[in-house]
Amino acid sequence: MRDALIAAAFRLFLERGYEETTVDDIVALAGVGRRSFFRYFPSKEDVVFPDHERCLADMTAFLEASTDEDDPVRRVCDAARLVLRMYAEKPEFSVQRYRLTKRVPVLRAYELSVVWRYQRALAGYLRERFAGRRDAGLRADVIAAAVVAAHNNALRAWLRSDGKGDAEAAVDHALRHVQAAFGAMPAPPAGELPEDVVVVVARRETPLWRVVQELETTLGRG
Repeated sequence: MRDALIAAAFRLFLERGYEETTVDDIVALAGVGRRSFFRYFPSKEDVVFPDHERCLADMTAFLEASTDEDDPVRRVCDAARLVLRMYAEKPEFSVQRYRLTKRVPVLRAYELSVVWRYQRALAGYLRERFAGRRDAGLRADVIAAAVVAAHNNALRAWLRSDGKGDAEAAVDHALRHVQAAFGAMPAPPAGELPEDVVVVVARRETPLWRVVQELETTLGRG
């Protein structure tokens, strides 16, 4: 019945327009009563985004299952991929929804509220993982916003192409930028430093110019 209501709603939205279609029109075409509609969808807007509540619950559970060994930036990137998979499961429906949402301001506003809930879930997880660090809240908000921006940039490019191409590869490419900017650098083996790291040891009272001179000499620029 849920799928029948979604199919009926989108058929009418595409034929008549979103604003011109009522809940009564949808239930009449689906052959059910109004009570059945509101059993599945709190509002007409919700029938356009039928899977987001489930996806948000899946994302929350995924983040809660994280361990201390998980890199938090990698974890939120993987959580964002759950949203991409929801869209990729039904590419035709996802493209139709994208086109409809672009034309209807109330749906664009609704979509923004959904995106904000995803971003808030990511930021909440990061705040917990960064607890005790300096600027933990700021860092969590910035990273969560970057993940959402990268994910949505790739997702919308895929939707604009009518669902052609490899959506997962595009999102992976976008999220790698986030991981490169904010992810943890792997620690070198004990007693080793990367070849491109130079350490200069100086007394606290050493003039800065002397430190720079020492550095230049070490790098062969003196």
